This record gives sequence, structure tokens and C-alpha cells, in this order.
Amino acid sequence: MTNSLLSLHFEPALEELGDSYWDLVSAARFPLVKLRFRNDPLFQELGINPELVDNQHIEDAYGHFEGRTPFLALRYHGYQFGSYNPFLGDGRGFLYGQLRDIKGNLRDLGTKGSGVTPWSRSGDGRLTLKGGLREVIASEALHRLGVTTSRTLSLIETGEDLWRSDEPSPARSSVMVRVARTHLRFGTCERLLYLRDPSKLQKLLRHVIAIYYPHIAELTSLNSSNFCSFGDRTLLLFYEELVERVARLSAEWMAAGFVHGVLNTDNMSLIGESFDYGPYAFLDRWDPGFTAAYFDQAGLYCYGSQPKICQENLRLLQDPLAMLLSRDEMEDKLLNFSDIYAIHYRQCMERRLGFSFEGQKLQGKYHITDAYPDLVQLTLNLLGSYSIGYGDFFTALTEQILQNGLPKEPEDIRPTSYVSCDPPREQWLAWRDLWWFTQQECLKLDHDETTNIPFRLKRWNLLRTPTREVIENLWESIDLRDDWSLFYKWLEGVVFD
Repeated sequence: MTNSLLSLHFEPALEELGDSYWDLVSAARFPLVKLRFRNDPLFQELGINPELVDNQHIEDAYGHFEGRTPFLALRYHGYQFGSYNPFLGDGRGFLYGQLRDIKGNLRDLGTKGSGVTPWSRSGDGRLTLKGGLREVIASEALHRLGVTTSRTLSLIETGEDLWRSDEPSPARSSVMVRVARTHLRFGTCERLLYLRDPSKLQKLLRHVIAIYYPHIAELTSLNSSNFCSFGDRTLLLFYEELVERVARLSAEWMAAGFVHGVLNTDNMSLIGESFDYGPYAFLDRWDPGFTAAYFDQAGLYCYGSQPKICQENLRLLQDPLAMLLSRDEMEDKLLNFSDIYAIHYRQCMERRLGFSFEGQKLQGKYHITDAYPDLVQLTLNLLGSYSIGYGDFFTALTEQILQNGLPKEPEDIRPTSYVSCDPPREQWLAWRDLWWFTQQECLKLDHDETTNIPFRLKRWNLLRTPTREVIENLWESIDLRDDWSLFYKWLEGVVFD
């Protein structure tokens, strides 16, 4: 079969911005190219029939880069743990190409671990196999949990020995291909403030709005040739929507029990999409102070601080945007962050509990928790006083409903056997009774809820949350015996069958 991956129609959208935003780079040559993961559903989203793509095609396209057209390593700066760093950029990856998916959206194919770039500094430009495995796990789990996230298209082992301070060395090497809406980030704008170049910033934002906020571009008659229409209204609408997208993203992380680990501004996308999974972690127990990165000694980016950090990063973005727009107007839009976050967080948590009240009326109220005690808050109260794992709590609830059906009485809901000890009686009874009551009220709203509650529980919860212990068990099998079966089995069970 012809390798269709080598003849995809790429659009030079970022390339046409000009070389002020990127550097041309060539990829490394690897001693081994062995496919370890392929994302067939994602190939389908890109309009590529996976049945016509064999493993050798993927290895040739995303493992053998030599002799290919130079790629783009993007330039950016960023605030890292509160300190500004003007020496950043794509240090171990590049933009492979941009293409339209089946919905007509422009998508980036970006590599990680593909070699040295001008921004590698003292790094080797490589990715460990364990790091690549962790990125696959994070992106797939978050996608299933409803988080707005990039995805991993492929992971290839590359046969080099890597030396790392945070992994037993020598470590195995890999190269992965990530699919994201864009790799442009807050730090892309911050670099242009550092260079005092408002015209380049305006050009960048015109590109971002025209491609990723087309409704705003249409509303303000913005297009590539109509430069005069790019003014305060367009920019303010862009910033307002970015605030909303980032607020919703942070709510999705929190409901998923996910800790990004390094919420620097160079890891914040200009379209509000989650990407670049390094020292992340999923919560074991519910703990607002839990920190994912071992080097985050002060707990700056701990689980409970993520919404606040995202809001502060949006405020930092006002610095470059202030070259083109009133800071007071942006600050006014940023005030909406907390309300947007709170509403979306509650919706995300409710769907993990099996419910959805968006747009529904109940006893004259628009939301059940407007009329009754807050089920989400009672859930957090219970999790905070109970030794069960955060993800295990939702999994256990899902398994119980799928096995036994919807409970006819509150007493039919029983504590899980996932942990040996019972939950605190007072918190358990308060949560149990309200969950049962909420279920009863749902049935009054719509008789179809009899099937929708189990469906939602299956849809929005994982069969096995990839906590650190789970990931280490998956990796141990690969590291010691080169046995990938547990990893593939986990992928198959990311959601309930």
C-alpha cells in the first residue's frame, strides 16, 4: 500500500506568518524505529482511514525524518514558577505540519523527542520512553473525562540510551506525535512584549482569531486582507472568550482530579486547550494541597491552586496585550473567570455523579442545587474525610449502579469495598440520601433518565484512574519484561465497556 501519511495535504498557516515566530530545524536520525502506540480513532478524526495505514507507514512517517523538508521550532518565552524566562522555545520538538480534520478545523501535528533545536540549550532534544508513555496515558484519560485536551497520535521507541536525573538511567528513548488545535501559547505573546514589537503581536493575534475564533472574525469582519478592522473590539472579544475557555479548562482539570504540575505561561494555549504533560499526576485521595512536580517545593502549582494560577496567567497575558488594548477593559472581562469556573465545575462534577441539570427547571429553580443542599459540596465533604481514592469513588458508584440498577431506596446504596474501612457515618448518610433524592427528582423531570444516569456514569468515569501507582505498575511490566499487554489492556478499559 502507498503510505498516505507521506502525502497529506498540509497548510502552511504558521509558516506564512514569517520567520519571526519560528526557526527551521532538521530532525534527528534514530538507531531504532519501533511503533509502540497508534491512535486509530484520532487518525479517523484527521480524515485518515486507519485500515489503510499499517504500522510501517507510521514508523516511516513519524520515526524516519531524515531527508525531509525542514520543520518549524516555535519561539516563545514564559513565566516559570513566577520568574520570567526569555530563553525558551521548542527545545525537543517541532511543528511537523498543519492539516484540516474532518470537521474542517486546523490541527497541528507536533513532535516531542525529535532532536536538538536552537532552543535546546544544554538538552539533548530527546524524550524518554516512559515520558512518552505518560503523555499517552494523560491525553487519553483526560479526553475520556471530557477535558479539552491535545491527543497523542503515535509513540515510537527510538533505541537510544538517555541519561536523566529524574529516571533510572540509561533510560529508553522515544519520539511522539501530538495533535493539538495549536501550539501557540501565552508565552508566544510574552516574547513579543519582551522584544517591544506590537506589530508582530498584532499579526500573530490576527492569525489566531481568524483561524481559532472564526465567529469573532466574522462578527468583526476580520480577514487576512482587512487589516483596518482589527481593533479594540476584536481583541477584547478574543480575550473575553479566552478567559471563558481557560476557566472551563481549569474546572475540567479539577473535576477530573488532574494536576498539571507546571502551569507556566509557556504551557498555556492561546485557545484554552490542555497540552504538554510532563510531571503531572491524577489524585489518589482528594487533597487540595497535592503537588505533582517533585521540584515544586513550595506547592505553587498544587491541585487546589490551579484555578487561581490559570486566572493569574490570564492576568499576565494582559501585559503583552496591553500594547494593543486597554488593560482596564481586559481586567473587567477577567472578573468573569470565577463565575464561569464555578458553573462549569459543578456541571462536570454532576455528570461524574450521573446527573445533568443544564437548562432544566426543577420546582421553579434552574438548578437542583439552587433548591436543595449542594450534592457536589457533600461529595467533596465525604471525599475529604474518607480514605477512598478520588477516582475510585466514582468508579465504585458506577460499578454499583451498572451491576444492581438504580436504587429503589437510599439504603440500597452501599459503601464500596475498594477500601477496608467504612466512610464516616454522618458524611456518608448525608451524601447517600441526597444522591438518591437527586436521582428521584431526575426521574420526575424525564423518564428517560432511567437509562441516562447509568449511561452518564459510564461515559464520564474511568474504569481505572491512572494514578502514580497505576502508571508505575504499567511501566514496570514494560521496563523489566518489554511486556506492553497491561498498558494496552488499560487503554481498552479507559472507559467502561
